[in-house]
Formats: sequence, C-alpha cells, structure tokens
Amino acid sequence: MDNIKALGIDKYTDTILISEWEGVKKPDARIFKAALEKLDVSAKDSVFVGGHPEKDINAARSVGMRTIWKKDHQWAENVNADFIINDLDEIPQIVSRLNLDLNPPWK
Repeated sequence: MDNIKALGIDKYTDTILISEWEGVKKPDARIFKAALEKLDVSAKDSVFVGGHPEKDINAARSVGMRTIWKKDHQWAENVNADFIINDLDEIPQIVSRLNLDLNPPWK
C-alpha cells in the first residue's frame, strides 16, 4: 500500500488488493480472479497495469485480462503486453480508447 500511495494512484481506484492481505501473491491467478470478483467485471473488460513481465503481465494475461506494461529498464523490450507505456500518465488515453472499442457509438 505504501508503494501505491507513493505513486499517488490510490485516489484513482475504488478497490485495491494487496497480495499479503489476500494471502496469495502474483503470479498466482487467484489474486487476479479475486480482483475481478471484487470489482464484478469480466477479465475481457479489464486492464491490468504492471511493471514485471512475468508476475504482472503474463500472469494477468493468463486469466484473460488486457495488459499495460510500464517500461522498466531492467527488463527486455519484448514484453508480451497489449500496450507498453513509458509513463503512468498514458493510461487514461489507453483506457478511453479501450472503452470506445468495447462500446462503439454505432451499437
């Protein structure tokens, strides 16, 4: 929680799951499924943002979530994420684009 508050992203979320609080750690799929259940959303209608290629990106993709990888110089550039960003400020634009893809105006 300290990291989340330090990044200033706690104010943008209604639900936060901390692995120690949940009793399961990434990359265990149960933590991602617990988040989906608490938020009452399907995996295909969700996006997970993370910085670790295996524990975050591959693990979230394994349950069907879309993924955004926050680039980190210690990992290779060929991370298998749906989106790759340099800065967290890029997330709202991606989410807006995904919302249009999920709910096109012509439907």
